[in-house]
Amino acid sequence: MTQSHGWAAQSAATPLAPFRFSRRDPRENDVVVDIQFCGVCHSDIHFVRNEWGNAVYPVVPGHEIIGRVSAVGSSVSKFKPGDLVGVGVIVDSCRQCPSCKAGDEQYCDVGATLTYGVADRYGDLTQGGYSSNIVVHQHFVHTVSSKLDPAGVAPLLCAGITTYSPLRHWQAGPNKKVGVVGLGGLGHMALKFAHSFGAHVVQFTTSESKVDDAKRLGADDVVISKDPAAMKKHAGSFDFILDTVSAPHDINPYLEALKRDATYAQVGLPDKPPIIHMGHLLFRRRSMSGSIIGGMAETQEMLDYCAEKNITADVEVIPIQQINEAFERVVGAQVKYRFVIDMASLNRA
Repeated sequence: MTQSHGWAAQSAATPLAPFRFSRRDPRENDVVVDIQFCGVCHSDIHFVRNEWGNAVYPVVPGHEIIGRVSAVGSSVSKFKPGDLVGVGVIVDSCRQCPSCKAGDEQYCDVGATLTYGVADRYGDLTQGGYSSNIVVHQHFVHTVSSKLDPAGVAPLLCAGITTYSPLRHWQAGPNKKVGVVGLGGLGHMALKFAHSFGAHVVQFTTSESKVDDAKRLGADDVVISKDPAAMKKHAGSFDFILDTVSAPHDINPYLEALKRDATYAQVGLPDKPPIIHMGHLLFRRRSMSGSIIGGMAETQEMLDYCAEKNITADVEVIPIQQINEAFERVVGAQVKYRFVIDMASLNRA
């Protein structure tokens, strides 16, 4: 077995703490990655605290992984030891269903294997990137350009692709008015991408303190969403709105802001369902949709695009010993805009 160490939660009520465990020995198509950086996603907190009701313990969270290849299986041709690579939210899928064959492994009809907290096809409980290493089938490993800061690349494996995919799918670009709801880990990446794609981008935020930052990140306009008059000025004007907020909130004002035949897409995952006034959809033939990450090919496309355009996440790098404090700061929206763990800190006392 491949030995690993990291930080894990033993229950919903206990903090993360050092934890030693074993991973499978690499098979012929596996890549062993020594982890250098791992982003801290709000989903990690939801899962660790069992806020979605599906947690399994012990759990090592983390699905925004950057590291160096340390070993490869006999059939691996794409990677070699020393390569800089990334691993994201899923580490396996059936690869045979229509979704997988279409390159949408994240929507695998059988069910994609998450990077942590589920049983894989070998019967082992997956453990994530708050750890020293990970063993992954080569299909679910991505090439990372050395042009970019690896710490800033780590959040691209979730926050990046989660926003890139719907913006591409609904064709955000020139001559499109695009709204981004929320300016956090996901929202700041959505803003960067929508601006880079050439859309007219409006940032929605409840915080006046974020106006200047939103403009720095590429917003053409900023709307304080708790101001009804400010919202009303934009009624019926958006081609697409991407909602990145993971806390319960009223989505009806954003639906009203859409044009006829326009789409509102949710990528945040609140733990309580919204109340929707159906008239906002019916009377202008508006659509409400959702999206999660992207397939493996699209994720690589996104990483290559970021290397070309010099796009990374805005991050605060921390040692693993500060992870429990970081969780509280994420919940309190006290980070700009993503914590990333320097995994070299695992070896510190």
